[in-house]
Amino acid sequence: MAAKPPAGDPVQDAPQVASPQHAAAGLAAVAHSLRFAQQQMGTVRTARTLRKVNQKDGFDCPGCAWPEEDRRHTAEFCENGVKAVAEEATVRRVTPAFFAAHPVSDLAGRSGYWLGQQGRLTEPMHLAEGSDTYEPVSWEYAFDLVGRKLAALDSPDEAVFYTSGRTSNEAAFLLQLFAREFGTNNLPDCSNMCHESSGSALTETLGIGKGSVSLEDLHQADLIIVAGQNPGTNHPRMLTALEKAKHAGAKIISVNPLPEAGLERFKNPQTPQGMLGGTALTDLFLQIRLGGDQALFRLLNKLLLETEGAVDEPFVREHTHGYEEFATAAKAADWDETLTATGLERADIERALRMVLAAERIVVCWAMGLTQHKHSVPTIREVVNFLLLRGNIGRAGAGVCPVRGHSNVQGDRTMGIFERPAPAFLDALDKEFGITSPRHHGYDVVRAIQALRDGDAKVFFAMGGNFVAATPDTHVTEAAMRKARLTVHVSTKLNRSHVVTGTRALILPTLGRTDKDVQQSGKQFVTVEDSMSMVHASRGNLPPASKHLLSEPAIVARMARATLGAASRTPWEDFERDYAAIRDRISRVVPGFEDFNARAARPGGFTLPHGPRDERRFPTATGKAHFTAAPVEYPRLPAGRLLLQTLRSHDQYNTTIYGLDDRYRGIKDGRRVVLVNPQDAAELGLPDGSYTDLVSEWKDGVERRAPGFRVVHYPTARGCAAAYYPETNVLVPLDATADTSNTPASKSVVVRLEQSPTV
Repeated sequence: MAAKPPAGDPVQDAPQVASPQHAAAGLAAVAHSLRFAQQQMGTVRTARTLRKVNQKDGFDCPGCAWPEEDRRHTAEFCENGVKAVAEEATVRRVTPAFFAAHPVSDLAGRSGYWLGQQGRLTEPMHLAEGSDTYEPVSWEYAFDLVGRKLAALDSPDEAVFYTSGRTSNEAAFLLQLFAREFGTNNLPDCSNMCHESSGSALTETLGIGKGSVSLEDLHQADLIIVAGQNPGTNHPRMLTALEKAKHAGAKIISVNPLPEAGLERFKNPQTPQGMLGGTALTDLFLQIRLGGDQALFRLLNKLLLETEGAVDEPFVREHTHGYEEFATAAKAADWDETLTATGLERADIERALRMVLAAERIVVCWAMGLTQHKHSVPTIREVVNFLLLRGNIGRAGAGVCPVRGHSNVQGDRTMGIFERPAPAFLDALDKEFGITSPRHHGYDVVRAIQALRDGDAKVFFAMGGNFVAATPDTHVTEAAMRKARLTVHVSTKLNRSHVVTGTRALILPTLGRTDKDVQQSGKQFVTVEDSMSMVHASRGNLPPASKHLLSEPAIVARMARATLGAASRTPWEDFERDYAAIRDRISRVVPGFEDFNARAARPGGFTLPHGPRDERRFPTATGKAHFTAAPVEYPRLPAGRLLLQTLRSHDQYNTTIYGLDDRYRGIKDGRRVVLVNPQDAAELGLPDGSYTDLVSEWKDGVERRAPGFRVVHYPTARGCAAAYYPETNVLVPLDATADTSNTPASKSVVVRLEQSPTV
């Protein structure tokens, strides 16, 4: 039997600190994985569950969206994947008796870690107006309440339907269909907070907002640039692909403010060599200042233009548009400004250039380190410029690789979860279902919070996720949520969002990826899309955590019936009864999903078409890839200030906290730490081990403060600091967002550090 959840909330602000590690995975990762799994699931359940993770006849890991190879290892998972699976397949349960013993006022004072450790939710729970305690209700009562509250709105646009990346394609398609039949495009999702900048930049330049590479492309690359990313913690299985590329002769450049253990050396636990010494991955580490990436790629582009024979002139001539304007801007790049913006040495940039010139096939991978700045979209456009110059789009072993986070965040967008849908998608949806979808744009995440704050949105519905903890400006967000008439969360486990509620609140417990899903027509499967546009099936194999759980498609279908009533001609009952009926409709609405049911049933699934990758066909206004030119931007710091990035510890995935350690960075038993370069700390008078308050500075003049953080002297880039979210989300102003994408600028928060008493 697995251990019981923690009885008390552990102290998180008195960590032990050791030197950071210089290698990831290995025996230590295996030991941590198995210990965590046994604590949550027990020995037998652990063995039964893990053998099905990411297998063709099993379920998709509810963690990251990294793809699988066609030939799969028996242990096709990573340490953090085990943690994600174990927390979902845990034997711990949150029953009505738990809620009776823990009123909301008590739960609100608990940490996110403690809440998540309590186990799986088992029954629908309702928080009545004026009550401090959730009480069990029937599903009929819950859907009737949602339907009545939605029907009572003055406008459908007073409702917000948020989606997490763990939602399946089938559930996501139904949710957006319901929202549009109801009459709104208010469909924010977690993409708005992470890779929206990537989608905006790639759609503008290449015509499709997704990556253009496959796993095989990574394996065939001559040079891989990993920028603003920490694969060792956030996408550990990516390290296997980098190792394979390295063994095939690839070079790797890492561009990051922090040295990351996984990019230094990978001890692959699946190979004898990995268990012994591992593979050194990075050939060149460019320790860049936060926000300096656009300047770096702009200068590299200038140097390529100045190097005879470096530009793929036939490709540029035949497949691109806007070259002259781009070239004029790139040639104006300045060495001194670039060194200031990046904090790099000239010799390092020159070495990077030599590696670029020696490579015929280049892949650039990136994550939140590039997407969460004010100038993120121009930065990613500059990355595209860099690849276009040498013809590295639509070539084997080359291309753009935005590494998505949650396991189906890309699939949700493909299914229509988007506040700014393409007219062609809405036309196809309307034709298939005989509805009239709204054409005006809806709310993204930031605008949804603003609408709740201002009273323009009154009902908030979340399909998964932890909206309150994931979003910026915590005090503003929580106050906004409390103004709603009704908040509804479809969830597997407790989180902070369940205790920051509207006037009334519902928690609707749902099946997880590991749970067997049986409907009237028999056992069901769902599908997901990974970071590289591969769509495949996911089949749970465990008995559901409770007999009272409903699947996500069933919840959406019943909510739709309760809200739309007999006026809806959509066959919601058929969709709940058999998910194949949903896939039939998807096949007629979403391009690339023709014959969806048959193709999804094939082991391993299928790959969606990608014009730039497959045939150098660019679905832009000109029919060509677009070079772009934009002024170089980078953060300027006032004296005595640091630029803070929010990030994950190794013991968390997004807002889910698995434990209180960050093993690779040397942090144990605590989360309230701020990593500061020793020279910066000395200038600020902050000894290692002292305590400080983090105070962000923004043009609105509002003081945002996160108190009581232990200073850790750490080898981060000069002028830069780092601390974990969600604890530091309070410092990110709601209006501090990326141009065009409106993504919160969580990687470039100007802060001052004020001494605070020792905790």
